[in-house]
Amino acid sequence: MPVQIETVRAVPIRDVSEYVAVVRSLHAVQIQPQVDGHVYKILATSGDKVPPGTPLLIIDPSQQAATVSSQRAIRDANIAARDLAREQFERVKRLFDGGAATRQDFDQARTALLQSEATVASTEAQTKAQAVQLGRYRVVSPIEGTVGDIPVRVGDYVTPQTQLTTVDDNDALEAYVNVPIERAATLKLGTPVEIIDETGKVVAPCQVTFVSPRADPGTQMILVKAHIDNSKGRLRSGQFARARIVWSTREGPAVPVLAVQRRAGQPFVWIVHEAQGGLSAEQRAVQLGPIQEQQYPVVGGIKAGDRIVVSGVQKLRPGARVMAAPPAHGTAG
Repeated sequence: MPVQIETVRAVPIRDVSEYVAVVRSLHAVQIQPQVDGHVYKILATSGDKVPPGTPLLIIDPSQQAATVSSQRAIRDANIAARDLAREQFERVKRLFDGGAATRQDFDQARTALLQSEATVASTEAQTKAQAVQLGRYRVVSPIEGTVGDIPVRVGDYVTPQTQLTTVDDNDALEAYVNVPIERAATLKLGTPVEIIDETGKVVAPCQVTFVSPRADPGTQMILVKAHIDNSKGRLRSGQFARARIVWSTREGPAVPVLAVQRRAGQPFVWIVHEAQGGLSAEQRAVQLGPIQEQQYPVVGGIKAGDRIVVSGVQKLRPGARVMAAPPAHGTAG
């Protein structure tokens, strides 16, 4: 019977586990105002990519602007009073030095000058504080990133508890993975982690960058973090993803999925050996690991160098005489 025969090869076999990961941005902020007021103008649009310091929204600053103007007028008046007190002090000082003014006149002039200087310093500080407060009516992005949803509208009244929008940097992400405490002993920095899609294809390779020193008391899970380079933009902050942790890699035999049959739950393959000048196929029970890339790692039963039937196994019977058929297109023999 013509069948396709392959020699079992030793291939890299990985000990892996899959978990659900939460993807989060390394740089993400919720934008909230620092003042109360009505939304005056919205300068950004959801989805805009903005650098740090980009204005996003303006809260009506008219009342605060009037306060700043009033404070500046008070400051200017105090500066004028200080300048007058300084001139008077200089005049009294000259008279005192010439003996035409008393010590009391000199002390009063100096005290008036010191008081006016203190008043100017106080109003200067108050004016700066009010100007800083005025700047808070202009809401800016503190980081570089992409603007999220903007739920407020022009005219809405907002407070420091109101969320105006979010800014997320999706280029640098981090995967949060909770691992059972039983595997904690093998967790270490640098352990390979693969973010995979629904087909098992690797979307983003990364490595463990943080292992929590404590377990969650409720779930007995260990938090593991891994930095993700998302420059291609395939992932989003806040999404759930499949994370595959590669615990170790070793060399071992593996067989194609189609070469394995099962009887009463026991997997087996067909071993080819020499018999009476030809080839014969016999069943061999095997112990298999989790499927990896359309192959089963073999834990026991066969070894590298054994020959097995990889196509046409449905027609075989124990002791069947076989012959090697040409390999199918794209199949290694």
